[in-house]
Amino acid sequence: ARRAKAGGSTVKEQLLFFSCSLKCTMEHVGERDGCLVPDQRYCVERRVYNQGALQGRLHKKEKAPRPLGQKIAQSCRCSSKKAKSVLTSFLPIFKWLPKYPVKEYLPGDVVSGISSGVMQLPQGLAYALLAALPPVYGLYSSFYPVFLYTFFGTSRHISIGTFAVISLMIGGVVVREAPDEMFDITDTNSTNATDPENFRARDDLRVKVAVAVTLLSGLIQLFLGFLRFGFVAIYLTEPLVRGFTTAAAVHVFTSQLKYLLGIKTKRFSGPLSCLYSVIAVFANITKTNVAALVVGLICMALLLSGKEINDRFKKKLPVPIPMEIIVVVIGTGVSSGMDLSKTYGVDIVGNIPKGLRPPEVPDIHLIPSVFVDAVAIAIVGFSMTISMAKIFALKHGYTVDGNQELIALGICNSVGSFFQTFTVTCSMSRTLVQESTGGKTQIAGTLASLLVLLVIVAIGYLFEPLPQVRACWCVCFCSGDIRS
Repeated sequence: ARRAKAGGSTVKEQLLFFSCSLKCTMEHVGERDGCLVPDQRYCVERRVYNQGALQGRLHKKEKAPRPLGQKIAQSCRCSSKKAKSVLTSFLPIFKWLPKYPVKEYLPGDVVSGISSGVMQLPQGLAYALLAALPPVYGLYSSFYPVFLYTFFGTSRHISIGTFAVISLMIGGVVVREAPDEMFDITDTNSTNATDPENFRARDDLRVKVAVAVTLLSGLIQLFLGFLRFGFVAIYLTEPLVRGFTTAAAVHVFTSQLKYLLGIKTKRFSGPLSCLYSVIAVFANITKTNVAALVVGLICMALLLSGKEINDRFKKKLPVPIPMEIIVVVIGTGVSSGMDLSKTYGVDIVGNIPKGLRPPEVPDIHLIPSVFVDAVAIAIVGFSMTISMAKIFALKHGYTVDGNQELIALGICNSVGSFFQTFTVTCSMSRTLVQESTGGKTQIAGTLASLLVLLVIVAIGYLFEPLPQVRACWCVCFCSGDIRS
């Protein structure tokens, strides 16, 4: 190369020199230099094939025709090998749990489960508010589906649970089917209202709508899974998913803006709801609650600093700093000590019932009115899950089954709906934390769900004084992570 350069060769001549191993002949380069390499040529001689010749050389497997009755009998015939294969494909836990290396995987799964479980708590409360539901239903949705996915899921690293995009879609449906005007409510989304009966009736109907959507979306996912429709994920391209999540992040931010300013406005749904929300906020900007604004700005500063520290020192930190739960603990303590609800009129999370609710059959009469929304939610939820599952499966050298993921999500949503959960999918932010903190298998998700269970049955009441603005800023920053 230096010799060619010294000879004043052109770029084209240098490229010809470096491609001398191909079918080419090197000509004289420059005025002073001769041929740099010997004359080289490749000569390939073979007969020309056509489609007929290739078909004749193929080794085709001849299949003898069989009667329909014989085919049915063969498919219904059972053997121990076939039964084991069907069982492990439907319940993948029986395939990987007997081979689970306790000493090698358990420490990482424990640390990862605690880390993702700590994130599940504030996100469950916040995403329930985003879905226009009482906060405790976010905790239910962070326990039952996560626990069920351990048995039916094929991905070892994703974190199933509440997610901003799905919560936003659920919120749009429940607000449309159970608007505030139906219950003579003017100041919306306030747990400190003087007439709690109207709010209780509204929340009960909204929970029924969300549960009906969850049941239907779960059944749709189950149906698609049994029909082997997992291949539809290839049509959900990366630009489409990114554009959808970015738009959802904008909607999340605008829907939570009124909580930052402490303004009580109507919650909008349908087309242009984002624009109507912004107009309503600026129309009532003079009614800003200064205390709520200060609390929100402090929360924003803490979350930003925590995110920056985690990004900058992620290689040195053994586990990411759980700034969301730190903000929740500080906010709850300050709100309780200063009595922000009564003194300054700051909206709080409110009542969190202790213990688990008994199973209840969803209201199937609501299904016709939410069918189209359930189809969209089912497809979006599956696309989020399978995209993240494939990324980490490729990274760690194993495979995931798209059809089984559909079945797993369908079971999580349909069974969870009987325990008053709303639709769940893979959370991107929690999945990154679960994988980066050393999670190896679905055991990490099980431990995270057990941590949420502890909060539900024992210490949930401690989060009742949490200001809504802090919970909602957790939503905004989590959806910001999704967008980036």
